[in-house]
Amino acid sequence: MGKQLSVADMQALMEPSPFHKLFRPEVLGIDYEAMQLDVKFNMCDQFERQPGTDQWHGGTVSAIIDIAGCYALALIAAEPLPTINFRTDYLRPAVSTDLTTVATVRKAGRRVGVVDVDVYDDAKRLSAVGRACYAI
Repeated sequence: MGKQLSVADMQALMEPSPFHKLFRPEVLGIDYEAMQLDVKFNMCDQFERQPGTDQWHGGTVSAIIDIAGCYALALIAAEPLPTINFRTDYLRPAVSTDLTTVATVRKAGRRVGVVDVDVYDDAKRLSAVGRACYAI
């Protein structure tokens, strides 16, 4: 592994993508010992499942899982990596809340990396979990 990225480095790595800008990601922390990346995503009207519900659409929850997983592997690769596959399990609706992802690198091989992502609401309740595989 090369140079360790700081929170500011990771934030700067995420920001150029126009797609990521929709989600206004805020890097909260990096733990190299645990190989973990924490990112907050802010709710907005465009992410609502139905107008007026203030409930996150499942597609946006999946998108933040993919973003968090990809950048967790950037802790090793120092760059975002392409997604091979991922899944999302929805555990409870996320309503009237921002969401925080905790992405943990489970395996980083020569060709494939695996990341688990937990998604929490503002009350620190688990809303969704995801697992993603990325090409290294």
